[in-house]
Amino acid sequence: MQGRLQPHEATLSETAETDYERDITAPQRFAPALVVLWSHDEPSRVGEVVVLPPTARGMSFTLGRAVEAYEDGSLPLTLRRLRPFSSEDRGPFESARVSRWQIRITVEAGDELTIDGIGKGELRVNDHPTRSAAVGPGDTIEAVGRFLLQVTRRPLDWPRAGGWPDVFPFGSADRFGLVGESPAAWLLRQQIMFLAQRDGHVLVEGPSGAGKELVVRAIHAASSRGARPLIARNAVTIPERLSDAELFGNLKDYPSPGTPDRSGLFGDAHRSSLFLDEVGELSETLQASLLRVMDSGEYQRLGDSSMRATDVRVLAATNREPGELKHDFLARFAHRVRVSGFGERSEDVVLVARHLLRGFAARDPALAERFFAAGEPALSARLVAVLAHHRFTTHTRELTEILWRTIATSSSSLLDLPSDFVVRAAPAAPAAADSTDPRELSREQIVAALARVGGVRDRAWRELGLRSRDQLKRLLKKHDIS
Repeated sequence: MQGRLQPHEATLSETAETDYERDITAPQRFAPALVVLWSHDEPSRVGEVVVLPPTARGMSFTLGRAVEAYEDGSLPLTLRRLRPFSSEDRGPFESARVSRWQIRITVEAGDELTIDGIGKGELRVNDHPTRSAAVGPGDTIEAVGRFLLQVTRRPLDWPRAGGWPDVFPFGSADRFGLVGESPAAWLLRQQIMFLAQRDGHVLVEGPSGAGKELVVRAIHAASSRGARPLIARNAVTIPERLSDAELFGNLKDYPSPGTPDRSGLFGDAHRSSLFLDEVGELSETLQASLLRVMDSGEYQRLGDSSMRATDVRVLAATNREPGELKHDFLARFAHRVRVSGFGERSEDVVLVARHLLRGFAARDPALAERFFAAGEPALSARLVAVLAHHRFTTHTRELTEILWRTIATSSSSLLDLPSDFVVRAAPAAPAAADSTDPRELSREQIVAALARVGGVRDRAWRELGLRSRDQLKRLLKKHDIS
């Protein structure tokens, strides 16, 4: 079997982020952004973002409580609840613990940003103390005791025209149980709606614990078949010697007297969907036995001389590489979708953790009384930062286990990292080069720098050691340099 896709083939997850109502293959452009992972006094802020358009290269911004420009002209940013179809301005931080101007953000090339601590308190990047650092996607920025951010990206066309059929509270689970506000989470929801409105067998790929079964159940529930129960079976539990009877059924008293009449999985799933979990564990012989029924719906029960017909949509899931499936069996899946692990959407980990903790507390009031305040779980910044950088192998299952260990070992009302948890050290972000204080530059120094670079201002501000082109622009105006 050739596991590699041919040039004309593509999975839905390989067609970049899209507008689910228009073109499912339309490419998307992104802007750097900062997402709130933790806030000491405003936990409802988790998931909110500030977006920095790429056209702002060289410009500086601030984030804190202020709504006016910093003394160097850096512009204040506000937090937003941003989704593909909506953008709600939530204003700056409101906690008195946060400085008016807590951090300064300068947009550099690509997704890279420079972060400077300009407010009270310590600044840590990837849990390393610093005064100034260059950061990129995945890095965390902590104003210690105040808030924790992660560098990420957002599509430039968010929000776009059109709403969403199932609006749900920001940061919470949707009606299918999916949690996340990242582009990856919203792409997955778009794919679910796209596939629910179409027929054809679907293969759901992804690592163990990433939520493949949730996706399968969502596709079925949102489809025209959703009024009927989903028939589900773990492929590992289908014994090969009894596979025909399990899959297709048998007549009464066949193959031996006393055997009950059975309709089989394909008969049970008539006009509904059949979910085959861990389909990659099926032997090639069993995969081959499914080809005809997946093509035409025709099958034959054991002991029956006539063919039967069933209208079944097969929804299969695997954590194996699709290329490991028998090539003609894989070809029967008209649609393929990949579920991302936490490594590809680390900003959603804390939202999933909060969702899981709410579920724990709903079943155990003692947990709610001890670890919740105003309906929000009390998480330490240290725990959130470690979860953001942790390399998960079984994703939600592993996160669930970590949270239970945290509950069992936390000695106060704050959920903190277990003392025996092995922490993978996050990489230290490179320190940003020291910048020149623009107030120390004379008119003569500015004119000389312009002469050295042939009057090119994009080179001149770097030549002078300034943080942005805007700083140079203000100096030129101040010193009346044309």
